[in-house]
Amino acid sequence: MTTRIIRSLALALCAAGVCTLASAKLPAPSPEAAAKAAEAAAKTAWAGKVDNYKLCLSQDKVAAHYRKTTPSAKPAAAGAACADPGPFAYTPPAAKPAEAAGAHSPPGTASSPPSTLVPAAAPTPASKS
Repeated sequence: MTTRIIRSLALALCAAGVCTLASAKLPAPSPEAAAKAAEAAAKTAWAGKVDNYKLCLSQDKVAAHYRKTTPSAKPAAAGAACADPGPFAYTPPAAKPAEAAGAHSPPGTASSPPSTLVPAAAPTPASKS
């Protein structure tokens, strides 16, 4: 009876440990790692387009052979032609400057000429009448 309780507690403790590890937050990737991941994603998408193009060509070839060898086959319906994706080309997006990316400078430190900065008005004392 006690071994059953110990096993249940050990299992619950292990499950809690796994959940804690699974919910740990990973640090943000470096800009170089993010750029490399974006390029890998673009290359994977391009490879998928190439695979679809090759599949389209092979299906057209099989359909043409079937129509050629089967006299009762219907003529081909007008469909979309296979689109060649071309060679892989990746151009990374241009990096935005800090101001365009949404980061804002504190007042008075913006990159505008000093003559356009307006000094804060001094508070005027209220007069009692």
